[in-house]
Amino acid sequence: MSAVIRKILHTAAAPAAIGPYSQAVLVDRTMYISGQIGMDVGGQLVVGGVQAQAKQALINMGEILKAAGCGYENVVKTTVLLADINDFNNVNDVYKQFFKSNFPARAAYQVAALPRGGLVEIEAIAVLGPITDAS
Repeated sequence: MSAVIRKILHTAAAPAAIGPYSQAVLVDRTMYISGQIGMDVGGQLVVGGVQAQAKQALINMGEILKAAGCGYENVVKTTVLLADINDFNNVNDVYKQFFKSNFPARAAYQVAALPRGGLVEIEAIAVLGPITDAS
């Protein structure tokens, strides 16, 4: 059996990991993107509430995707973690600005707390390469 290649991905255009984990890990053509909170590249949570943090988290994710040579259309699954499930619709309003059609599969949960006191965290799984949608 041949070895599976694992590549650790990092970009300075997104906040550095704040713990012992990677921004993303690529295995074959599948990329696992660590949860992104609404933190700027300087490591500070953005102001403006859950929508501002969701937007920043998705911008960060986009920078990681770009570093791997792909975009939001390559995302096949996301998980949204919310400090308050009542923010679900507010986060959806931002989410659909980044994912416009053929939406990825998704789960959303309320959690007890998020790093740095964040209001939302979003992780993703993406596949690299050209995407052709079946009808």
